[in-house]
Amino acid sequence: MERMQGMLSASLTKAHLAGKRVLITGTTGFLGKVLLEKIIRDIPEVAGINLLIRGNKNFPDAPERFKAEILSSSIFDHLKKTKPGELETFVDQKIRCIGGEITEEQFGLTHDEYMALAQSTDAFVNSAASVNFHEELDHALLINTLCLHNIADFAYAAGDIPVVQISTCYVNGFNQGTIPESVSKPRGNSIKKNENGYYNVEAVFDALQEAISLTKNACTDPQKRKDALIELGIREANHYGWGDTYTFTKWLGEQVLLNRLCHKTLTILRPSVVESTLFSPHPGWIEGVKVADAILLAYARQKVSFFPARKAGIVDIIPVDLVANSIVLSLSETFKEPKKIRIYQCCSGSQNPLPVKRYVQTICEELRVNWQTYPRLAHKQPTRKFMLVNRTLFLAMVKTFKLMHTVSDRIRFRSAHNKSKGLKVIENTVKLSSIYSYYTSPKYVFSSEQLMALAQRMGEHDQKLFPVDAKQIDWDHYFQNVHVAGLNRYGMEDRASTEQAATEAIIIEPSIAPASTAETKAKKKNACA
Repeated sequence: MERMQGMLSASLTKAHLAGKRVLITGTTGFLGKVLLEKIIRDIPEVAGINLLIRGNKNFPDAPERFKAEILSSSIFDHLKKTKPGELETFVDQKIRCIGGEITEEQFGLTHDEYMALAQSTDAFVNSAASVNFHEELDHALLINTLCLHNIADFAYAAGDIPVVQISTCYVNGFNQGTIPESVSKPRGNSIKKNENGYYNVEAVFDALQEAISLTKNACTDPQKRKDALIELGIREANHYGWGDTYTFTKWLGEQVLLNRLCHKTLTILRPSVVESTLFSPHPGWIEGVKVADAILLAYARQKVSFFPARKAGIVDIIPVDLVANSIVLSLSETFKEPKKIRIYQCCSGSQNPLPVKRYVQTICEELRVNWQTYPRLAHKQPTRKFMLVNRTLFLAMVKTFKLMHTVSDRIRFRSAHNKSKGLKVIENTVKLSSIYSYYTSPKYVFSSEQLMALAQRMGEHDQKLFPVDAKQIDWDHYFQNVHVAGLNRYGMEDRASTEQAATEAIIIEPSIAPASTAETKAKKKNACA
């Protein structure tokens, strides 16, 4: 008992969260799993964790899905090996799985179930989101924006409990320069700012809903309707100052919560590009293929040999365990000092800048030299040099090479379903560039001064237990000894799944680069034809 009290007194974070009951969404996702594991491992003093889990086709029951898709994850291997009894006890006594849907009123629960959940919750962490950039606008709005009204309603019902909303640094859109930890200003179409600091987005919602209705009415074919709604999302995002539907709808979601929880207790935490763990529970743990891995996989498979980039630009990557620690620290602070609105950015750009050129050279050289160490990533040694070129030269090269290969294919009577390898490489390069050129040609640097100040306030003990400072990252060591190895070990199970993941990394994501008005109008017309 005395030992536990001593640990609590040494850690402000553990002391503030001891005895608290936290509701978390999104624990079937990458970040959510790491957050849950961290709380179980290092803050067992919490009174309980409520998990809102939507049933799916394979596991309609929430507890069943928890066991099959969350507890079975390799993220828990460390706990299963070192503290199997404690993990089992925590799960049995402190984790409660609630089958619910965040997009539905009262989460789809009965009134009694909803009120019982509200009365047994002291704080809400929302990690649920649609991170698919290639999403229909109506779906993205529902999941990333409109459902936040349900979260605000729940916070009221639970007695004005603190809310921690997981957003993204890229809500900054097309803004350039140093991006502070504050409400992001739209770079595109003007939106009126409220005197309380957020933006009044009701008129934006009305315009978007009208556009969605017109698009649905114009397209009767389901696939063409889906394509048209995807194009609509990109076009509207570009119009207001964002590169894709995901970041646009996440920004709108921030405005909803800043409005609904004004003068309440709200923390918005924005990670940058989230990648494999740096420290714990074991270095390199990752789930699936993330944004920054697409170029790595494309190079490993020799699908791409040149790419548009601003070599001196700062690519912002942050290990997922540092993000989970940031959530824990900011959650603790809400109990220490309630009734405040805070915005933190968990990123590396200002603390430990990583130039695009260094990032690409490091991961490509690691794969080229040690390719046999990563059998799930590379089938053979990559031989072609990966070149970073400016956008003007890139477009000229793509245009020339595509014309050459297209003519060659026609001479050989190749069909659209039997394209040459060279033409496929060019088309893959174009697809990747449309998705990732925003990240490889950055003209912005994210600041994390306020998050660093929070870590300082929590004390030296918590800085070691819950590290958030990107200065601790040795980028060469991270990519050469941690991340690439982790992606090979945890990111995919075999070569076949790697091939599928590499393909999906290219196909699933939408264009981030802003399309011209003429291009998007033409695409919509064709989609609805």
